[in-house]
Amino acid sequence: MIGGARVRRAVAREVAVDVPAALNLLGAMLKYLSAAYLLPIGLAVGYGEPVWPFVAGGAVAALGGWALEAATSGKERVKPREGFLVVGLAWLVVPAVGAIPYLLGDEAKLAEPINAYFESVSGFTATGATILDDIEALDRSVAMWRQFTQWLGGMGIVILALAVLPRLRVGGRQLLQAELPGPTEIERLSVSIRETARRLWVLYVALTGMLIALLVAYGWTGLDERMSPYEAVAHAFTTVAIGGFSTQAESAAAFGPLVQWTMLAFIVVAGVNFLRLYRVFVQREPRVVARDEEFRVYLLLLLAGATILLLEILAAGRYEGEEAVRHAAFQAVSIMTTAGFASADYVHWGSLAAMTLLVLMFFGASAGSTSGSIKVVRHVLIGRVLRRELDQTVHPELIAPVRLNHAVVDERTLRAVVTFVLLYVTLFTLGSLGLVIESFRTQGEVAPFEAIAAAAATLGNVGPAFGFAGPFGSYDEFSPLSKGIMIGLMWLGRVEIIPVAVLFTRAYWRS
Repeated sequence: MIGGARVRRAVAREVAVDVPAALNLLGAMLKYLSAAYLLPIGLAVGYGEPVWPFVAGGAVAALGGWALEAATSGKERVKPREGFLVVGLAWLVVPAVGAIPYLLGDEAKLAEPINAYFESVSGFTATGATILDDIEALDRSVAMWRQFTQWLGGMGIVILALAVLPRLRVGGRQLLQAELPGPTEIERLSVSIRETARRLWVLYVALTGMLIALLVAYGWTGLDERMSPYEAVAHAFTTVAIGGFSTQAESAAAFGPLVQWTMLAFIVVAGVNFLRLYRVFVQREPRVVARDEEFRVYLLLLLAGATILLLEILAAGRYEGEEAVRHAAFQAVSIMTTAGFASADYVHWGSLAAMTLLVLMFFGASAGSTSGSIKVVRHVLIGRVLRRELDQTVHPELIAPVRLNHAVVDERTLRAVVTFVLLYVTLFTLGSLGLVIESFRTQGEVAPFEAIAAAAATLGNVGPAFGFAGPFGSYDEFSPLSKGIMIGLMWLGRVEIIPVAVLFTRAYWRS
């Protein structure tokens, strides 16, 4: 027994990660998440729909979180190393709890565990891929829960936890840095990480409220009678979150041009770094965005994508005038920012338009926004690293630091960007290969291009792909194993790979 105790103490000294502290924080997050079920419970009561699936989900979140928190201790000890574990686990466990109302509801497809978890992961990661064919048949409370999960996941459940939980110590900054998509600086906004998280959420709520007010006004004034208050809230949730879920089978195409233009404008805004937006709208520093090189490239890429699609649409004679401009702009913005809404069924636009949209899936919006994919700033930095390498090939003695917004980018950041892009491309390749192999094994009807697009759409948190998984279709025809692959891609895409990748390294667990 003495020898066993020595072994246990040696193992404890060797493991450098405070797992109980990470689990303690995760338990607290789940406990607070239970409050989110109050919204669908209220709707279910109001519409006379089954309440108990949401009560059960809330109870599991509350009791499970309380039990995990009671069985462990030390969330205040969470440090940078534990932050990776918390982020990685949170985006697996929270969707599992969020899937409970689907499993217990009346929708037959969601009664299958793999489908319920797929739908929940797609919601919380703000992906927008769905296995449902008849979305409009859902109970209103269930449909709103889908929308609400995207809103919760858009800004980030970990950032929400930082905003409401008692003050964390060193790990708070690491958690926020790991949760905000893309390489972005957080030091300049606020000394307090908890206050930073709160301010980000206040801005997020304010944007959502503004969009709700506009959409409700369109319905009340008759500008778009299809936009009821229920639809306004539902689509405001997923627009600001850049999620893409809709209560309508035809997505944004179910509404009029004014609604589509308004959604497009808010998607563009939500694709800007929220740290920049805070300084513009709250601290009244508009020049911050104007001087931001990533923002300028972001707008340029959106304009380029919309122009290319417009030329393709006009050449094919599909639309004319304002309608052509609207569909081209909407789909370019929606796909590049990974929002995933659709103003038309772009599957029928032709192969050149399909390739354009597929390429746009790999850009994403700004770092620190609610979008997925690689992010514009990484493309900017990769381009400048390549240019420096070419210059130094011609002039080996040249010393040329890479700059962004007139500041020198340190080499460690550049290595991290290159590493992320390499991992992203590798995962996309492996995911595509896995989906193609699985389709051959099951003799499914998944074409190679459709598999590639599905891998890109799920890893990039875009949502709709092509073929039967297009904007007006669903992912239901994929096999359970293929859905499992895409669940992994959505998870890795949302946490931006690195926080998960480090968990599988020996150095992470060793002191």
